[in-house]
Amino acid sequence: MISRFREAFGRLRLGTRLALGLGVLSLVAFAVVGTALSTYMRDYLERQLSEQMKLVQVTQTADVKKRGNVHGEPYWGWYTASYEVSDGTAELRRPADVPADTREFAAAAQALADSGSEDLVRTADIGGKGAYQLRACAVEPGVVLVTAAPMKDIDDTMRQLGMVQVVAFTLALLVLVVIGRAVLRRGLRPLSDMAHTARGITSHDFTESARLPVRADRGNGGPEVEELRTAFNTMLEHIDESLAVRTEAEQRLRRFVADASHELRTPLMSVRGYADLFQYAAANEPAEREKHLARLRAEAARMGILLDDLLLLARLDAAQAEVPLRLVDTDLTELAREAADAFRAGHPDHELTFTAGPDPVRLRLDPLRIRQVLDNLLTNAAVHTPAGTKVAVEVAVSSSAAAVRVTDAGPGIAATDQERVFDRFYRVDKARTRDRGGSGLGLAVALSLVQAHGGTVELTSRPGATAFTIRIPS
Repeated sequence: MISRFREAFGRLRLGTRLALGLGVLSLVAFAVVGTALSTYMRDYLERQLSEQMKLVQVTQTADVKKRGNVHGEPYWGWYTASYEVSDGTAELRRPADVPADTREFAAAAQALADSGSEDLVRTADIGGKGAYQLRACAVEPGVVLVTAAPMKDIDDTMRQLGMVQVVAFTLALLVLVVIGRAVLRRGLRPLSDMAHTARGITSHDFTESARLPVRADRGNGGPEVEELRTAFNTMLEHIDESLAVRTEAEQRLRRFVADASHELRTPLMSVRGYADLFQYAAANEPAEREKHLARLRAEAARMGILLDDLLLLARLDAAQAEVPLRLVDTDLTELAREAADAFRAGHPDHELTFTAGPDPVRLRLDPLRIRQVLDNLLTNAAVHTPAGTKVAVEVAVSSSAAAVRVTDAGPGIAATDQERVFDRFYRVDKARTRDRGGSGLGLAVALSLVQAHGGTVELTSRPGATAFTIRIPS
């Protein structure tokens, strides 16, 4: 039975449970207040009756002393008797206005005589008459006056008081529960709104967009509810950011896998085709053997470079505990000068100027990786500009970072391409062949390597002036 009640109570809404709990607490409070009030009122009425009997007995005592007995009844329904108490017995004096059953009267007189006190008050049930309050007082040695007053009026008063309390407390309890339920429902409305928002989140399709279109609106819910709403919206913002990162990562992964598959398919098909040609040439025209072997080695080398770049990007993206860098104290100026010299030797059709300060720029970096970045930028300048284009390398240093700027006077990069030029497998000139245009990973690798050093790569481009600026914290 108790378990069923708990299950039924647990299925109720929070506002209903709070209202019922408030009703139970109010019922307990009403019961305590009603009991205390009734007890106090009964004690007060009994004391008033006792004081009234005491005043009556003052007159009756004088009557007993003068006449030996009480003559006349003070109030309707009251009883009065005088007793002579001696040798442990109480004898009623006649005539006396007493009921047929006088045992309680005699017992009260005997109890007073035995106690030796001036008066005695007790409540007794007189047979056939109901409850009475008995007061016994000593008139003179051996004579006790006993007066009995009915308690019917007190009982009726207490009964009416109890009925008034029950009706008043019941109405107050009903009003309290109804109004409390309405107040609680209004106060808990923001929680219901949050639940509605949460249901909206569960029905949202995350396949196309990671942005949650719902938020918990502001309302009058008090400081606690406002704190909960703020925390709820903060959680939604965090979920938005996490989902956006996840969606972007998934989209990049799908694009990366598709591009990687496409890029690897070409050299693999070339290797297969040259292998078939090599087999044919080896069987029929041995003179072509070395030519096809050279092309096979070239395709294998290009595929190896592509795989090395992919592996490097994967290691950089993995955010491993040990970044794949070997940091040593290096002069950035000397490193840039070496890259410029190599560019002059490999691309004599491009005029290159090198500018640097007189002092060395000492940084902790991986010289091989930074040299790879500079070579990639210089190679892009040579590949994507016509012969005779001027190229410049400039090394500068500030209080917080060192910078290397690679500029060319080529046709520039369109604004739409500048936003994606660092994406993997992205080519500015779609018409170029892979043999000349590369795999589209050079700038992506350069950006990842510079970011692994804690630096940045910036691009500014317009017709006649394209500049890639590398900044590495000093």
